[in-house]
Amino acid sequence: MSRIGKLPIPLPAGVKIDYQSPVLTVTKGAAKLTRTIHQAIVLTVEKDRLIVSPVDESPNNKALWGLYRTLVNNMVIGVATGFTKVLEVVGVGWRAEAQEAKGSQALKLTLGFSSPVEFPLPPTVKAQVDPKTFKITLTCPDKELLGLTAAKIRALRKPEPYKGKGVRYEGEKIRRKVGKAGGK
Repeated sequence: MSRIGKLPIPLPAGVKIDYQSPVLTVTKGAAKLTRTIHQAIVLTVEKDRLIVSPVDESPNNKALWGLYRTLVNNMVIGVATGFTKVLEVVGVGWRAEAQEAKGSQALKLTLGFSSPVEFPLPPTVKAQVDPKTFKITLTCPDKELLGLTAAKIRALRKPEPYKGKGVRYEGEKIRRKVGKAGGK
C-alpha cells in the first residue's frame, strides 16, 4: 500500500475539478491546469476531497499511485495558492530586470557576459525583481514549470566555488574552495 497514495486530497473552496477520463482539469478563477492521468489510476471526486486509487494491486500500478496523487495534489495547491521560487543574483555589477514584451514577460540579466542575456518567461510564470538586492521572485500555479524555469535561469551562470558568484536559489549553500596558495 502506498502511504502517500492513500491520503485523500482536500479541495479548498472555489477549486473545481473536471475529470473526463483520462484528462483532469483543475480550475480556480483564472488559474487552470490540465494533466492526462494514466489508465492504471482512478480518480473519485467526493464533496470536499479527491481520492486517488489504482485500478488493481499490481506492482506497476502501485508505483504510479503515489506519483499521481502527488501530481494531482500539486495541481490543486497550485491553482488555490500558487508556488514561488526565489533566485539571488550574486556578483559585482550583476543585475536583473523584469521587462514586458509583446504581452509576455522577460528577464534582462547582466551576468558578466559581453552583453545582457534576454530570458523569455513562459506565459504562466510571473517574475518580480527587487531593485536593490536583485532577487528574482518567480510565481506560477504549475510547480513543474516553475522549477524548470528557475533551473534554466540558474544554468545561465551557475554559482562558482571560488568567489561564490552566480545565480543561486535563495538559501542554497555553495561549497567554497580555497584558491591557490601563494608562492614562497
